[in-house]
Amino acid sequence: MLWWGWIVLGVVILGAEMFVIDAQFFLVFIGLSAVLVGVSEVLGLNLPEWGQWMMFAALGLISMVTFRKSLYLKIKGTAPGFRAGLNGDMVQVSDELAPGAESRASHRGTKWTIRNVGGGIIPAGQRARVVKTDGLVLHVSNDPAD
Repeated sequence: MLWWGWIVLGVVILGAEMFVIDAQFFLVFIGLSAVLVGVSEVLGLNLPEWGQWMMFAALGLISMVTFRKSLYLKIKGTAPGFRAGLNGDMVQVSDELAPGAESRASHRGTKWTIRNVGGGIIPAGQRARVVKTDGLVLHVSNDPAD
């Protein structure tokens, strides 16, 4: 197959994965493999047609087996150790916070409104656990039960 045929095939497969169907990231590696075969032909590898198909199959299988699962989990946000929410994070309280009172705190590079939903006062300088988020308000508590 000509070099441009591989690149067109790769782009069509990548487009199918991105815009038409959710194949759980299988087609990305097949499409990239086709593009890589086309690029190798442009760079002068000049394999026979059966060699091109073997390279395409090998690249597709190796990359899919090696990278697909970890990359798919990272993109979908379900990788081990990945937490999309803020629940359970610790926030540094700068001002004394009575039950039901609100203040401001920095967390993950952003200023948040924090509200003490626990039963006791959170002293200034103490860390409190985020128990819930409500829009841009973090509900925090220093109670061990929360």
